[in-house]
Amino acid sequence: METKIIKTEAEYEAALVRIEGLMNAAPNSPEEEALELLALLVEKYEEEHYPIGLPDPVEAIKFRMEQEGLSRKDLIPYIGSQSKVSEVLNYKRPLSLSMIRSLHEGLDIPAEVLLQQPYENDEVDPIWKQYPFNEMLKRGYFPNFSGSLSDAKSMATELLSDLFSVFEGREYKNIYCRHSDKGIDPGAMTAWHARATHLAMGENLPSYSQDNLNEGLFDEMLRLSNYTKGLPMVRELLNKSGMHFIILPHLPKTYLDGAVFYAPDGHPVIALTLRHGRIDHFWFTVMHEIAHLKLHMQEKDLVFFDDTDRPERVLQESELEADEFARDKLIPPDKWRIISNKLGNTNDEQLICSIAETYRIHPAIIAGRVRWETQDYRRFTSLIGTGQVHPLFPEYN
Repeated sequence: METKIIKTEAEYEAALVRIEGLMNAAPNSPEEEALELLALLVEKYEEEHYPIGLPDPVEAIKFRMEQEGLSRKDLIPYIGSQSKVSEVLNYKRPLSLSMIRSLHEGLDIPAEVLLQQPYENDEVDPIWKQYPFNEMLKRGYFPNFSGSLSDAKSMATELLSDLFSVFEGREYKNIYCRHSDKGIDPGAMTAWHARATHLAMGENLPSYSQDNLNEGLFDEMLRLSNYTKGLPMVRELLNKSGMHFIILPHLPKTYLDGAVFYAPDGHPVIALTLRHGRIDHFWFTVMHEIAHLKLHMQEKDLVFFDDTDRPERVLQESELEADEFARDKLIPPDKWRIISNKLGNTNDEQLICSIAETYRIHPAIIAGRVRWETQDYRRFTSLIGTGQVHPLFPEYN
């Protein structure tokens, strides 16, 4: 494939596929140089076609509240009173200079963001600019709308209000787990969360209890993990246990692999983006989100948004616990000691396949664990199931 400036969506998608194939390039190799060049070209295309300006000041305040776990009462020292906080967050009162100064100094929100006019106060309503609106329309986020992009933008307030109505006025505490310093687009993340919730609310499930997260469920998931075609069967298994299972591709600037939250119907939602499309990554992400549900979601207003394909450890204790839970459920510690002793430093793929058959799990799970443990992501690339996941889920195609 010739490396050239990306001008069309088709060329952009092809470049993403090629990047995935080059992720395991050896250091200082021609393939690594091609990877770096492609990454720059993709970044340039995304900047031009998925532009993100300065965020709305009110939304910036709300985003910082989510990051820090702050309530509206916590804003009183910066804004002045509970009624003033409510008025500011509901676009009823503009920020004064003293409020801007206090919010900037106390919450480290950039002054240039706070000094902007709120979008909803503009003469022309540009609320759609807070979201990757074009992409949302193309992906069916507004299923009852059939007009053009221009028509959709003119009806943006109505369309977005309908999308977010699924939250029923509920405020969530978002917990982002990322390893990159690239900024998350909070509008894109909220829109993805809303669409995933809409998809979940279309399902009628049996009752859910934390007792459903038992060893019987985990044993059944491991049985399914032995087969590539077992991946779609996870949905039926989780549904029977009272959990929604949603596949929804990520939106630009979300860097999202999976999430877990409670839907308004009281059932938990486990949602995956299949961003990397690998078998080992699918199983680890599913188990990681189940770990959060079992260990960390005593409050039903929490949302864990996870970037699970990170080579280095993260600082949040909850993420370390979820990682450990996922690893140990997929390959229990006693079995991993035996497996790692058998493997040693070998690159023998047939040996991994033989071990996987003995323990009745997919070879990709063992290969992925070896790659993570050794931090060598050039090993066993033919075993991790790249490209085998997306065709199994019609939602992705």
